[in-house]
Amino acid sequence: MKLLQINVTANWGSTGKIAEEIGEIAISKGWDSWIAYGRGNPNSRSNLIKIGNQIDFGYHLIQSRLFDRQGLFSKSATRALISKIKDINPDIIHLHNIHGYYINYLLLFDFLKEWGGNVIWTIHDCWAFTGHCAYYDYAKCEKWTKLCYDCPELKSYPKSLWKDNSKQNYIMKKKTFLHLPKLTLVPVSYWLENEISKSFLGDYSIHTIHNGIDTQIFHPQNKDILSNKNIIILGVASVWDRRKGLMDFFKLRSILPKEFQIVLVGLSDNQISCLPPGVKGVKRTDSLNELVKLYDMADIFINPTYEDNFPTTNIEALSCGTPVITYNTGGSTEAIDNDTGIIVEKGDVLGLARAIDIILNTQDKYTSSLCRQRAVKNFDKCNQFSKYLNLYMSL
Repeated sequence: MKLLQINVTANWGSTGKIAEEIGEIAISKGWDSWIAYGRGNPNSRSNLIKIGNQIDFGYHLIQSRLFDRQGLFSKSATRALISKIKDINPDIIHLHNIHGYYINYLLLFDFLKEWGGNVIWTIHDCWAFTGHCAYYDYAKCEKWTKLCYDCPELKSYPKSLWKDNSKQNYIMKKKTFLHLPKLTLVPVSYWLENEISKSFLGDYSIHTIHNGIDTQIFHPQNKDILSNKNIIILGVASVWDRRKGLMDFFKLRSILPKEFQIVLVGLSDNQISCLPPGVKGVKRTDSLNELVKLYDMADIFINPTYEDNFPTTNIEALSCGTPVITYNTGGSTEAIDNDTGIIVEKGDVLGLARAIDIILNTQDKYTSSLCRQRAVKNFDKCNQFSKYLNLYMSL
């Protein structure tokens, strides 16, 4: 059997690693695996197909920034990909993020309709059913349920600096993405499943599969022997912007006792230089060992995200035995239960402080072992990504 996945990255970033690990599971079951990707210079156990080049990417980016036409360029690169897909003749084509300035979705879906085989589309964000944005919670926008126009998120990814093409994009996506004979949508959270059901994609078969992580890498190390230390509150993000709640950490620092230390991972040099006392900044790290140590040293992981689908940082923290406090945002709450974390309403910084106090002063709950058990049982990558193989075979 032959599997071909398409994503903006391969074995890099959250979606790229997911594609890589699905490919590894497929290979272990005797499948041949290909990953077609747009950016980076990755290593992979799958066969790799590079889509386009830096010139193509740059042109696509500029045109999208000026005219708000994400996914409507890269025609030559997409035709070259289609030619390679025809040569491979896969049994399953699995889409991930087809935005990111590297592929033309019109040409791709025209081919998929002609090809007529089984297509899986893992929905990692909301771009597939909006006229512009990947997330709309922050703007509290619901135009996507009927027809996008006058987009309030035009300056958010995929940023447009001049033209608002959201109405035309919405109409074009609806026309293009519907009527594919054998398409199965796989949202990575129940929250996103519910959002899809309200969109123009709602009539497709929907099969939710939560993301998974390597629980053998993300595991507790020294929690049982740590003592007489400051209370460490950890936050992790690949990019700290308004939707990740950076300013809420600053507000939280101002109301916590002095013995509390906030550590934020993924900050830029400029952001680190502006941190208030009591907040330590760490630049983004690609070292899993370093990241595990940071999760492990923390007493509590906080995710004050205002827009999210199913952040893997929550389950990485749990797998390292660290309880999670998260805002009631998207699918972020689906990582935890009553014994492994606390949900706080968006923007309630005093609620974050109260939740910290509850976790630190409740002896029979929120233990490292309970956090670890939940992660291993529900979010181990072998279990989660094997569900894709089961889905392939069922089709």
